[in-house]
Amino acid sequence: MIRFFKREQRRIVELDSLEKGCWVNISPPFNQDNLKKLSTEQNIPFDYLIDSLDIDERARYEMEEENHLVVIKTPILNENNMNNEAFYLSIPVGVVITPDHIFTVSAYDTQVIDDMINNKIRRLDPANKNVFVLKLFERNVYYFLQYLNELNNKRSLFEKRMIKSLENEKLVRLMNIEKSLVYFVTALRTNEMLMMKLNRTNALLFNEEELDLLEDIIVDNSQAVEMANIYTNILSTTMDTFASIISNNLNTVMRRLTTVTLILMVPTLVASMYGMNISLPFEKDPLAFLYIVLISLLAIGLTSWYFLKQKWL
Repeated sequence: MIRFFKREQRRIVELDSLEKGCWVNISPPFNQDNLKKLSTEQNIPFDYLIDSLDIDERARYEMEEENHLVVIKTPILNENNMNNEAFYLSIPVGVVITPDHIFTVSAYDTQVIDDMINNKIRRLDPANKNVFVLKLFERNVYYFLQYLNELNNKRSLFEKRMIKSLENEKLVRLMNIEKSLVYFVTALRTNEMLMMKLNRTNALLFNEEELDLLEDIIVDNSQAVEMANIYTNILSTTMDTFASIISNNLNTVMRRLTTVTLILMVPTLVASMYGMNISLPFEKDPLAFLYIVLISLLAIGLTSWYFLKQKWL
């Protein structure tokens, strides 16, 4: 789907056709023929329009003649989340800057692009391409920080539940959070490298004010990287702790089962001895069975007392 937008009366409005200085957003569903036609008409390398459709594409910057390509990783909610999948993913968003237009391409609907379309970003003007890119970067970091906080809240919630009851489902949920954090850490680092390269080379010809804004965004992105690393380390420590608790609980159960087995072996030994076809004490006594039961119970009591004293039960 190809949609055209422009700023009019301080708002982003949708256009019916392509105009100079407008923003072109390309989102699913895709039509390869339309993309090829757009590439030919606007003299844009076709690769620039399809590179960001690969979910594994890294954040990077390229330039060919007067066309610039910026690919940045953005977070999205994993709507197809299963028990063994991450809560959030990071996907590439391609930004193609030409002399007359700016294009955004993504294989999935993203909250960042939706906010830009729905006028949730102040002073957004597609005609000012540099500020448009910086606003996209800024909003992108905002959602990384927001989703990181949500992941941390989920982690705390599952930890509290697991303290009360260790269940496989909660462990799987913690693993899903860990997967999300891995995606975030990788995406944030590649985004940081991209923005530092743009800041160092000034390939998009930012003015001084725009460079200051870019530096602020880099600082916020670095904060997000640190948060993601901290949450990853905390979660890793938590998973190790719960693994130790599970192992310790298993050892405790096995020890108790072994102790009960030893306790039951004593009366079993007495009963098996009196099942032998030889002369034994009390064999002529009519109360022999009662004596054997009492001896067995006494043996059980003494053995249990010993193990309790040793804190094995």
